[in-house]
This record gives sequence, structure tokens and C-alpha cells, in this order.
Amino acid sequence: MTISRARLALLTCAAIGALSGIAVTAQESLLPPGFDDKPAAPVRKPQTPPRPATSTPAAARTATPVATVNVQRPASSPVAQAVSVPTGQPPTGAPLPAPAAPVAAPDGLANIDPALIDELIASAKPRADIPAQAQRSLSRVGFFDQADGGFPAVSSHYLNGPFVAGLLTNLRGDFVSRWGHILVRRALASRLDTPVGMNGADWAALRAQALLRMGEADAARAMVQEVDSGFYTPTLEDAAMGSFLATADPVGLCPITALTAAGRPGWDWTLTRAICTAFTGGEGAPALAVLDNAMRKGVASKIDILLAQKFAGAASQGHRAVKIEWTGVTGLTPWRTGLSLATGLEPPEALRKQAGAAYAVLAVRAPMLSLAARAQAADIAAQRGIISAAAMVDLYSEIHALDEPDATWGPLTDTLRSAYLAADAADRLTAIRSLWGDASDPDRAYSRLVLTAYAAARITPNANLAGDAKGLIASMLTAGLDRNAARWGSLVPVGSEAWGLIALAAPVKSAAIGADTLGTFQSGDTSTGGLRSRFLLAGLMGLGRVDPTTARRVAGDLKLDLARQTRWTKTIDAAAASQNPVLVALLAGFGMQGSGWDKMTPLYLYHIVAALRRAGLEGEARMIAAEAVARV
Repeated sequence: MTISRARLALLTCAAIGALSGIAVTAQESLLPPGFDDKPAAPVRKPQTPPRPATSTPAAARTATPVATVNVQRPASSPVAQAVSVPTGQPPTGAPLPAPAAPVAAPDGLANIDPALIDELIASAKPRADIPAQAQRSLSRVGFFDQADGGFPAVSSHYLNGPFVAGLLTNLRGDFVSRWGHILVRRALASRLDTPVGMNGADWAALRAQALLRMGEADAARAMVQEVDSGFYTPTLEDAAMGSFLATADPVGLCPITALTAAGRPGWDWTLTRAICTAFTGGEGAPALAVLDNAMRKGVASKIDILLAQKFAGAASQGHRAVKIEWTGVTGLTPWRTGLSLATGLEPPEALRKQAGAAYAVLAVRAPMLSLAARAQAADIAAQRGIISAAAMVDLYSEIHALDEPDATWGPLTDTLRSAYLAADAADRLTAIRSLWGDASDPDRAYSRLVLTAYAAARITPNANLAGDAKGLIASMLTAGLDRNAARWGSLVPVGSEAWGLIALAAPVKSAAIGADTLGTFQSGDTSTGGLRSRFLLAGLMGLGRVDPTTARRVAGDLKLDLARQTRWTKTIDAAAASQNPVLVALLAGFGMQGSGWDKMTPLYLYHIVAALRRAGLEGEARMIAAEAVARV
């Protein structure tokens, strides 16, 4: 059996304490001859004459040496024994002893079981095959660098790890504000220092799990991939399982199953390891045998194993056909959704409707689905902040470019083209109104504002179009086009809803706002309980755009107490005072959780807007305040 020099060295180090009588091969020197030779030891006269040396190896090893000559040899060559010269003089007339002949070292590998060799090498193998100099540090984790628009990395340097962990764990991922979602996603994706008392892998895991709950599958996957596979913790392994399933890529889990998760219990890990065996080892038949055995033993639900068999079968040369039976399936899970999309299947419509937004946010980014299916899911994703106005236009453009566009979405793409490219402004405005619809579906109504954001910005401000100004301004603000929206400021009635949106969103502070103007806005407020007027006042106060005396007077009329303090308000105010944008963003997201703006309170809105402005995030503060007024 031929063993390389590196393998021999590894084996020798591993077995040296357990095996005796095996000569250790001399290490090959990289220096010129003589550079690393040690000086000869001083001659010490013994008290009694030594015994004459013989020509036997044993006598040579027991003779008292004067100097030892170390002969450097390649690791594959036999080791030469040391040549010793006796110190005493031989008796008169006695012949000089002959020097000991070099004796080859015994072959220690010949007596070792080859299986033991492989076992020793496997035990000494590192958990990761990444060289130490190429391993990424866990002291700073994330993929959105400050140079690209992320938050400063040092923002989390001195944060308390347990506090941050509790905050992220309680982020459910459902925010009332589209701009709040965008803000939290930016904070979670940023390349940030690991907080005090927290493992870097867990720091990535907590953020990836929060991103998954928000429907940000691609961002969550990018986050877990920021950590080298050999350093995964169980928390990060769970986040990786969810992330790779959400992006319909189970094979992405294979490096983890080969290292830290090799022994993880659970049916999902068992099925994943079988899939990885099929794809990475080229052994489709054994992998399918494992899945067949799992089906017989009932390790998991039948549908889950069938999906695994279908996916693993793609790696088998026999291309085993597996029929997916959805009968009796009561709901979709991350495994079922991910494996279905990975195999190019779309779950039954009843299950998709039952899953609702949880399925839609994954379907909108799934390239294996039809464009019509992705366009239907885009309405939910856009109003949440998962996809941008530009991404929606790109999706509709792909549908428009088809030879035979979908019967439902094809006409909408024609209308969108008119909204952007019609020669006459009146025709463009008509197309924009058609896309907005009747607002009977809140999700679709707001997503269509996102869709038409750049088309609305192409409408030249005109006093004759002031009646449509509110919708056009709200549409522009979904994409952050605040300067385009501000161009309508001199054309809209003071105290109208359109005026209120511009007063909150304009990049610069407008003229002083008096109590009479706010009273005019309140008189035209048709929202339940005057919530729109309350949001307007809270936003203006948070931005510092209304006189404190006027604010107190109007707050009294609205029976609004913005001086009340809670544990959360004290925490976000303290974070703003410390000028920590990451902590302020996460706390703002925590305060904006809910299914709709009717679940939001003016008190929380005031503190969120004020804290963001103090932390240097005034742009986000203006957009959130304007969105609150537009969506009530």
C-alpha cells in the first residue's frame, strides 16, 4: 500500500503514543547542508573505561557517544542510525572496533491494519477543509456592507447579546408599514459586529430566522452563507434548513450535513442526508433505498417522503418516477413548499389559499413558477416591502414580452405600458387609475400604488389634476420619490390629505403649520376615530415640524396624550439618545408589528419617527409618517 509523505506524518503523530518500537522518520530539512547541524557535544572523560563496541546494532546503541551525526534523509528513505566513537583507548595490540553498519528502520506500517490507518486519519481530519488563513471571522457577520448602504458595523459592537437575542426572537415579521419592513431588513442584513456575550454563528442565525419570518428568503440564505460550514451551531443549522427550503434548494444543505449536522436527529435531517447522498456522492440507488426504508417505517408524513423521493430521483440514472399524492394533506409546511418548488410542482390551489401570504412571499421569487403565478403573489409581496416598484415593473414586462400572455395579466401589462409611455398625460393618468382599481382589496390597492410609482412621477403637476394628487403623491412615496411628490405642494389645497402627505414627506420643512390648518385637515378626516388626524399630528411632532404650543393645543382637541411613557418608549428613546441606528431600527420594527395600521397607536408612531430622526434616519422617518396617513 502506497502512503504519501503527508499521510505518513499524520499517521505517525496520531499513533506515536500507542505504538512502540517504530522508528520515527527524520524530518526533511529545507536548509542547505550543515546549516541546521547542532554543534558537537563536549567530550567528557568517563570514570571507567567503556566496553569495547561490537558490530552489532545493540552494542552501537549502548556505546557512550562522543558526537552524534544526524543524517538528513527524505521521509520515504530508511533512517540511518547514529555512528558512535568510544572514548576510551583499546588495549595495546587490540584492533580498532569496526563502526556499526547502518541498519534500516523497521517498517512500522506493515504491522498496522489498513482500516486502523483510515480510522486514525479520519479522526485527525479537521471539521472544515478551509485553511485557517481563509476562514471568515465570526466577530463581524452580514452581507450588506456600509459602503453599499448598510448600517455601520460598530453599531452593534457594545450591545448586550441576551437583550438583542430576545428582541430578534420576538420579531414576528409582520409589520404594519412597508417602509418599516424595508428598514428592518436593512438592519438585519447589514454587516455588523457580534454583540457582547453572543456567538457569531448564533448572531447570524437569529437574523436569518427573523428574515425568514419576514418572507425575505434570499436575504436569509445569504446570511447563513456568511458563516463557514464547519462553524455552524444547532441554531444556525435550523436557520439554514429554513433558508434553503424557502429558496427551493435542498442541495445547499449538503455541506452542513457532511460536517456539523452529520448526526442531527429529526426526520427532516434524515431525509436531507439521503438527498445529499444522491446528489453529492453520485449514489442515487442507495439514497432511494434509505428513503424507501423511511417510508416503510413511517419516519415522516407520506407526502414529505414522496417529495424527497421525487427530488432525489433526479440524481438517479434510472430517473425513478414518483407520483405526488396530495390527498389527505391538510396544510403546507416549509418542507412541502420548498420541495414542491424544487421539483417544479405547484401545490394545489386550496392549500395555496390556506397558506396565504406565507406561500405568496416564496412564490413571487420562485423562477420555476409561471409568470402569472408570480404576478399574483406580487401583490402581497409588494405591499409588504419584499419587492420594489422596479421589480414589479420588470415582472409585468416579462409577461408583456410573451408571445401569448396570460389572459388575466396580459391586458394589465398593456395598461401598465400605457401608464408609462402614452403620449398624452390624460391617457397616462387614465391608465394609472385603471391599475389602481376600486381599492376593495387593501393589499392589492397598495401594491398597485407601488406598481405605478414611477409612472405617477412622470405626470407633470397641474392644477387641473389636483383631484388625483392624493393618489399620485401616495404612489410616488411608496418608492421614496419625495422630491417629485413635493412638486405638487403649491397646487393642492392647504389642509387636504394631499397637503398632509407632502407636509410629512417633503425633504425640507415647509411653512409654519398652524392650528387652523390642522383643524381643516381634521374636518375632512373620514377615518375611524380620527386616526388619520392623530397620525398626522404624531408624525409632525416626531419630525419637529409643528410648534410645540400648537401641538399641545391640537392634541388636546384630539384627546391625544403623547407624553405617556411605557417600557418600550423609554427603551427606544434611550437608543436614539445613544445615536445607535441599528438598535433604533430594530426597536422601531418591534413597535410596528401588526396586521394593519388600525393596530398602530399614535403614541408609538410619534416615538418611532422621533427616534429615527435623532438617530440620523430622517428619510425613513418621513416615509413611515406619510405612509401612516396614506394607508388609514
